[in-house]
Formats: sequence, structure tokens, C-alpha cells
Amino acid sequence: MLPLPELTRENTPFWTAGERGELVIVFCDDCTHAIHPPQLLCPACQSRNVGPRAVPGTGKIYTFTVNHQPWIPGMDVPFVLAVVDVDGAPGVRVTARLAGCDPEDVRIEQGVRIGFAQSGDVWLPHWHLVAGATA
Repeated sequence: MLPLPELTRENTPFWTAGERGELVIVFCDDCTHAIHPPQLLCPACQSRNVGPRAVPGTGKIYTFTVNHQPWIPGMDVPFVLAVVDVDGAPGVRVTARLAGCDPEDVRIEQGVRIGFAQSGDVWLPHWHLVAGATA
């Protein structure tokens, strides 16, 4: 079992929205800046008028790595860890495992969609390749 994130006022919407099948990102209601990781203060305009919004849950792979090291006992390897440019949240990248694919099939700019796996009170995001979706 992987260590789980500690739920805080800032990050609880991100880690629990998977229960509804949603990827949520914090946005500033004053300047519309997308904020990730979640914060209570907009880094662009210093406003405290921020809150989570659902985004489409799709994106494109910005970069990735294939992990071959079992960091904890019983960890399945190899697996792909992907950094994804999130659609609907300009400038936001979310890092998560890429599930259900052969590491040899992964390419930069491939389209992905979000999925979630529950672990306790947290819904861990993971990405899935979208067939035929490349830049």
C-alpha cells in the first residue's frame, strides 16, 4: 500500500472528487488563474477568492517515466508515471500513474483521460490512454 496524502482544507476537494468521477482544480474567481497544487491564495493576483471546479478530466502527456524499482514490498513494476497537461486548466499539470497500458506504447502528446481508485477517504487519480488521441 502506498502512503496516502494528508487531507487538508486546501487539498480535500482534489483528493475526494474522484468519488463523483470528477477531476477538480482550484481556480481564482477574480482572475480565473488555475492553481495546482491547491492553495487558499491565488499566486497570480493574491486573491483569497478561490475554489475548486470540475474540469473535463482529459489532457495530453507532457512527459513520463517508466519506474522499474519496487519502492515498497509488493509494488507491481514496471509502471508509467505521467505528467499531464490538464484540459480546461491552463498551465496545470497533474502527475499520476498511467494505468492499463504497456510502457512501450506511451508517447509524449498522447491523449489521456482520468480514472480513480479509492483508498480509504482518498480517491487516487490515474490516467488512461485515449485511443488515437495524439497531437
